[in-house]
Amino acid sequence: MPSINQVLAVVMGGGVGKRLYPLTKLRAKPAVPIAGKYRLIDIPLSNCINSGIHRIAVLTQFNSVSLHRHITQSYNFDAFHPGWVQILAAEQTPTSTDWYQGTADAVRKQLFEIKSARSEFVLILAGDHLYRMDYSALADFHWANEAEITVAVQPVSTEDATRFGLLKRDQQGVIRDFVEKPKDPEVQRQFVSRDDSERPFLGSMGIYMFNTQTLIDLLEQTTYTDFGGHVIPYAIQKHRVYGFDFDGYWVDIGTIRSFYETNLSLTQEKPPFNIYDPDRPIYTRARFLPGSIVSGGKLNNTMIADGSRVQDAEINDSVIGLRSIIKSGARIKTTYIMGADYYDSPEVSPPGGIPIGIGANCDIEGAIIDKNVRMGKNVVIRPFPRGTEHDTVLYSVQDGIVVIPKSTLIPEGTYIGPEK
Repeated sequence: MPSINQVLAVVMGGGVGKRLYPLTKLRAKPAVPIAGKYRLIDIPLSNCINSGIHRIAVLTQFNSVSLHRHITQSYNFDAFHPGWVQILAAEQTPTSTDWYQGTADAVRKQLFEIKSARSEFVLILAGDHLYRMDYSALADFHWANEAEITVAVQPVSTEDATRFGLLKRDQQGVIRDFVEKPKDPEVQRQFVSRDDSERPFLGSMGIYMFNTQTLIDLLEQTTYTDFGGHVIPYAIQKHRVYGFDFDGYWVDIGTIRSFYETNLSLTQEKPPFNIYDPDRPIYTRARFLPGSIVSGGKLNNTMIADGSRVQDAEINDSVIGLRSIIKSGARIKTTYIMGADYYDSPEVSPPGGIPIGIGANCDIEGAIIDKNVRMGKNVVIRPFPRGTEHDTVLYSVQDGIVVIPKSTLIPEGTYIGPEK
């Protein structure tokens, strides 16, 4: 039986990330903060480390500076450990001058580095999903079935069928048919795979394990640019492609709505995703911040990250990120405040006379406040009806959720919300 040490993980660093705008205005999608103190890229990297995979390459391209900084500051193995996490950025070479054109094209453009790793197997992962998976179980399944490609699959509802690649398997688990994000109900009916009215389909999770030579052959002999849309449908005609079942928590954080709801779900008494698992922790950058201080006020179902100061505020069903400063009398409900990258210096006057953080007596509901926002006193933010979308200089509305972009200054007394 092969060893997990023979697996190279390749994490896709994401494209433009338009559906997460404006959170992706200044950063790559996998660098977006989640759960107060982590970033999305921490999820697949932590899954790899917890699964015993210690050779990891992250393919990056768009707005990648903060992502590179986070990875290099967070994931450093010591000199006595054979593992590494390296960044493979899009680059011009003698054979290619183009940007990555898709997931498969990105891997194709890095085949030289993949071959240099001399791994027998390659695990392809996305950088914008929230889940916990033991990849060694997937690898054991791959080896036990002598598969050339294994696709991680999960049950999918009819409502979500258009968001997934759907597949059909035979009794041995071999994938015999595959369609990417079908819109036609008739096509969907042909892919009913489970005797479950709520989740009748099997959908690809965008997690693929390849025999390295199979991956090389597929990418060198074709010009396909995307794994889900092109490579996998082509491969099932020529290779042994199996489906590995996963029925745990998994969410694709691809939109502002899913990002917002996923973060707020973590504040519940029994959250759907357990970030407190002592055996399979989520790793991130060690910042050496002081503990948070809460002076008076009222907190309910609220997650507060390190280095924060909350002064006599009322906070409900919210996530409060690193270095958040929340002044007296603030009322915050169903909101994700990402915090700050730094503290104001006491020797320097703050821009516009407004300190970093949330000012006194602000009333915020249904919002995402990105990092380093300076919000004056008495600001009111209210959510818009679902489906509302528009942009202004100070804020953006995505599916009714108010998003304050990074480093925005909100003047005292500003009202953001539907017309009164």
